[in-house]
Amino acid sequence: MIMTAPAANATQVLVPAAAPPASVAVATAPDAPADQIVEFSADEVTYENNTDTVTASGAVRMERDGNYLAADEVVWTRKDGQVRAKGNVVLLTPLGDKLVGDNVQLTDTLRDGTVENLLVVLESGGRIAARRGTRKGDITTLENAIYSPCPVTTDTGCPKRPSWSITAAQVISDPKHERVYFRGGRFQLFGITLPLLPIFNISTGNDGATGWLVPDISVSTRKGFEVAVPYHWQIAPNRDLTLTPHLYTGVLPAIEAKYRELNSLGAFQVGGFLTYGKIDNINEDSTSNHHSIRAYFEANGKLQLDPVWSITSSLRVATDKTVTRRYDISNDDRLRNFVNAERIDADSYISIAGWAFEGLRQEDVQKRIPIALPAIDARFRMRDFVGGTLQLQANSLSILRIEGQDTQRAFASAEWDLRRLTPWGQQLTLTAYARGDVYHTNDSADTPVIIYRGTDGWHSRAIGALAADIQWPFVGPAFGGVQRITPRVQLVVTPPTNNLDIPNEDARSVDLEDSNLFALNRFAGYDRWEDASRVTYGLDWSLDRPNLSISSTIGQSYRLTDRTGIFPEGTGLTDRLSDIVGRTRVRLGRLIDITHRYRVDKDNFAVRRNEVDLTVGTSQTYAQVGYLRLNRNIDPTIEDLRDTEELRLAARVLIRRYWSIFGATVIDLTDKSEDPLSVADGYQPVRQRLGIQYEDDCLQIGFTWRRDYEQIGAFRKGSTFSLHLALKGLNR
Repeated sequence: MIMTAPAANATQVLVPAAAPPASVAVATAPDAPADQIVEFSADEVTYENNTDTVTASGAVRMERDGNYLAADEVVWTRKDGQVRAKGNVVLLTPLGDKLVGDNVQLTDTLRDGTVENLLVVLESGGRIAARRGTRKGDITTLENAIYSPCPVTTDTGCPKRPSWSITAAQVISDPKHERVYFRGGRFQLFGITLPLLPIFNISTGNDGATGWLVPDISVSTRKGFEVAVPYHWQIAPNRDLTLTPHLYTGVLPAIEAKYRELNSLGAFQVGGFLTYGKIDNINEDSTSNHHSIRAYFEANGKLQLDPVWSITSSLRVATDKTVTRRYDISNDDRLRNFVNAERIDADSYISIAGWAFEGLRQEDVQKRIPIALPAIDARFRMRDFVGGTLQLQANSLSILRIEGQDTQRAFASAEWDLRRLTPWGQQLTLTAYARGDVYHTNDSADTPVIIYRGTDGWHSRAIGALAADIQWPFVGPAFGGVQRITPRVQLVVTPPTNNLDIPNEDARSVDLEDSNLFALNRFAGYDRWEDASRVTYGLDWSLDRPNLSISSTIGQSYRLTDRTGIFPEGTGLTDRLSDIVGRTRVRLGRLIDITHRYRVDKDNFAVRRNEVDLTVGTSQTYAQVGYLRLNRNIDPTIEDLRDTEELRLAARVLIRRYWSIFGATVIDLTDKSEDPLSVADGYQPVRQRLGIQYEDDCLQIGFTWRRDYEQIGAFRKGSTFSLHLALKGLNR
């Protein structure tokens, strides 16, 4: 007996697994248990009574318990529960994986079975092709398989060889545990088969997994040939540990570790580097040669205690001045340590912090480097206070040195701002500022720079200022775009203030720039206050056109009274009339972006500051140029304000679709005429880098040469050749 649903009906039939034959033609089976119902649709369904077989053909779709099957033809033998699908077979699992094959044999659960000429598309995006595969539960076992996360076709649909792949005699996919296991595997890179990988596995999920990571390989003139093979231990979904042995031919081995954790309060990580070797001489005339433990430790993190309170910390310590450079840990010449507890809400800010530093320069004497503990800052804002905004601040700082000057300070201040628009379109800002300071210092004679010392004992001072700032923008069409011209004038009135008896710890690096031209106090910190009344004037101009944007600012200030000795000679603020400062930025579409900052001497128009930052090109092919020259003729003993000249160059060129070459260099152009204490000779490379890189959707591989010319005593890092390999889609 044969029952047929014709193609014209194209019906959907629900067939219970244990229902009588006559129920095949029934549209629903309401009495069947939900977990025994197989839902399918097809152009034509035929039932053969003698063999108890259902044959569906033409756009067959079947679904049970989240397992979805599509094929040209499906033959379902109901006695043994076997389902055989033929032609363009696609099977989707509840976990998101897709199986594509020519000939598939399954049970009527649509979960377990065997597939010939199989393609598995993993939920993570990777693909596994095999001659034959079997699936039992959630586990899929493939024979003679190849895996790759790379695209196997071009944008036009033509086939292409993946950048990298893994072939194996057997591949086991376990989506529940997000793992793929390979037995008898070989790694192929650009079609070249690399050494045998007998048994290994990879992760297909977004979370990390325990296992070895891709090794790093480099060659250095200071360390020799280096191989670093990281081992990642996924302790829990929110915690992991990475151990990295470093093997060198030029020095003794080292071990590196990094622990990371994310919990309900926040995130933190702790890392370290440990080895044993010869300590580099930092004095060129020293002949000492001793071996010791060389180590580096770092930790950082942030804890969010509640919506407003948090604790942020960063700790870095090295056993000697050159360990971080020799082993490519960091190029920093100063290691910063701090712990900061903060409270932040809409109208208040409180910070309680401690700071310490480790100097890695040759001339740094650790006992003379300050420790700031505690550093307390509290700020509160009151809106609509007498029509404006009132900001209250309290600050306390204690600076300690093992050898040298100690300073403690505390102050409280209030600043009231009122901003209004006049009927003629000007923006008027009125400011009133008042502050009271208390200072105490010891051993001021130990500070070699006289203008930083102050005097020993207790000191107090009162600071006050009134300011009016008016801007008058004019906007209109010009040159095919929109032009804005904004004259600006600021008047600051402040009485004479005691400055030189106060030690200067945080306001040493002072220089007139476009960014601080209209600041109430043009010193960077609190220890110095610009107490002379002044008028500051300037002009902002901008032009916006399609694909073209130009903005420029220029200004100068005039001090109403003569207050010598506050600013060092050469800062542009020493005389009553300041130097001229400005900034211009030009952007041409997305191809050109250039910014020029300058300071011009008001007496002879010599350029005291000349800074250019230029970017030309796209995100794939570009060139960057940075140039800075400070020609201020400041006393060279003031180390925070030394003159310098520096050139920075960087470029990347896309030579083919996936291939690019890149390079960068930093050159110190300072000579003795600019800085008598400089060791540069007018053209001294600082560091250089040159490399070539291939990067596509699933692979990044590059070869880089780096040379570091910076010298710490007798130590110079030299050249390093490194090979970088990143397999995208491999995860861990």
